[in-house]
Formats: sequence, C-alpha cells, structure tokens
Amino acid sequence: MFTWKKYVYEVYRERSFTKAAQNLYISQPSLSARIRKIEESIGVPLFDRSTSPLQLTEAGKVYIEAAEEIFKIEQRVENDMNHLNNLETGHLSLGGSNLFSAYILPPLITKFKQRFPHVNIRLTEGNTAQLEELLGNNSLDFVIDNYHYDHLLYDRELYCSENILLAVPKNANINRELSRYQLSYDDVKNQTYLRPEHPAVPLKAFSDLPFIMLSPGNDTRSRGERLCQKAGFSPNIILELEQQSTAYMAASTQLGTTFISDILVRQLPSFETLVYYKLEGDAARRQVYFYYKTHKFKTRVMEEFITLIHEQNDRSSHVAGSLPPVSDR
Repeated sequence: MFTWKKYVYEVYRERSFTKAAQNLYISQPSLSARIRKIEESIGVPLFDRSTSPLQLTEAGKVYIEAAEEIFKIEQRVENDMNHLNNLETGHLSLGGSNLFSAYILPPLITKFKQRFPHVNIRLTEGNTAQLEELLGNNSLDFVIDNYHYDHLLYDRELYCSENILLAVPKNANINRELSRYQLSYDDVKNQTYLRPEHPAVPLKAFSDLPFIMLSPGNDTRSRGERLCQKAGFSPNIILELEQQSTAYMAASTQLGTTFISDILVRQLPSFETLVYYKLEGDAARRQVYFYYKTHKFKTRVMEEFITLIHEQNDRSSHVAGSLPPVSDR
C-alpha cells in the first residue's frame, strides 16, 4: 500500500499528475498507472479527478496522514543510523577487576571519550566469575582480565603483558645479601628490569619471611604458591586480602612480603619502605586481554574500542623497545 507513497504524495503536493510526473522524472501515464494500482489495492480512489486542481478524497486524506507519519519515522531512523555510524550516540559497557578498573580502564575511557564524547560508557567492577557471567549474558561488551576465558565462547584482544614481582620490606635482613638482584622503582616503571642484565632472584632466599597473599582462588595467589613450591618451600602466610592494591599497601608498612603485578607498581608512587625483585618462571608472567563474546554482533562503538586497544598495544610495544617478548600462551 505504501510502497509507492512518494508518488501519491507528490501528486497531492502539486495537485497535478503532470507536474508530479515531471518532478519524479517519469511519464504521466506511468505515474497514473501506479496511483491507480494503489487505489485498486485499497478499494477506493485517493484523488477526486473531477476537480481542478486535484483534491484528496476522504480516503486520500487518511492515506496522506499515514504517509507523512511514515516519512517522519523513516527520517528519524535515518538520523539515528547516521548518529550511530558517526558515533554521535551509542553505548559501551566495560568490566574489570579492582586493579584494571582503577588503573587501566580510566585512561582508555578518557581517550575514547575524547574521540567520541557522545558515547555513553558504563564501567563495572567485579571478580573474574562475576565479570564472565555478565559478559556471557551480554550485560558487558568487554571484560579486561589476566585470566584465560573459554576460547570457544570468547574472542580476545591482547592489551599488554604483565609480570609478577616480589615486593619485600626494606628492613628485611635478607636484602643485604641480595643487593645485586634488587630493582629500583625506575627499573620497574620503565620496564628495563625485563632485560637479561637484570637477573631473577632465587625465591628460596625469602622462605623465612612472612607473606601477605591474596585470598585462595585468586590467580595471583595461585601463581605465588606455584612459584614458592617450585623454589622448594611453602610461604608463611600471615594475612590474606582480596585486592592487590591492599596487599601492596600492607607490605609498604613492612608487615610482610607480597607478590605484586608490575602494572600496579608502575601506576602508583614508589614506596621507600619496599624493594623489588624480578621472579623467574612461567608463573611470573601472564597476559592481559580484552574479552568479548565470539558470536556477539560488534557495534561500531565496539569496533572503535578494539581499534583503540590495538593502538595502545602498539604504543606499549614501541615503548618496550628491545625488551624480550612474552609468548601468547
């Protein structure tokens, strides 16, 4: 009924088949035939052809009112699509743990908002189990995590490599014996400690120290225990906490030794009460990914965010320079 509505509307606007046909670049007989087919499909004429200029019938008035509503809807949809394509509107939902939500995502969100200020961004903080559930039910577009999600369900974009360090209270006597292994804050900040000239410390040397660890089930806790086990001892855990940042702050009071991400160390000011050591083994290295559902439709907003991730990854690789690569396990 409304397939050829523009023809009906042009006749209504011009009050003439001849003028309407000229505006539409078709012949008058062709235009008349199309209008007649519409009238036959609805069973009543749209125009009173006995008047000059043409007048609408009652059915014609109803038709034109409906056509104008359709034109408005079409224009609104076209405008909305243009806004989406130009990212003048849209939504992006991100999720991450406390560490990533506090130190990694805010700068990325700032850069994205600078490019696309009208996109609405929502950030959700949680643990891996909570975030994976939200990603799975489409409540989140991306989750940043150092945990490996099911590759059959989720695609991923590498963001950066992460290394686990040992942060030891400066007043621990063992530090005097291990001075050649110690890392400065600048070594960690600039990631120069990853170069071969900085050796990994023998972790066994710290077996008598008290340890501050994250709660069981946390990946950093599991990796710390594996590193200790490989070194031949079980850590003396005096305190269990939920967040790396809290464990780091506790260690800075010289309460105990802790395993800490180099990402966190680089984001916070140096603690004069701590010294840092490089660790050896696969358990001390992991990679940080942005995960998203494999079969989820990627909006233009999501595609642009993936582009930003790649840019940041390239920039990190350039800054690292000659540092040895970490394999994608």
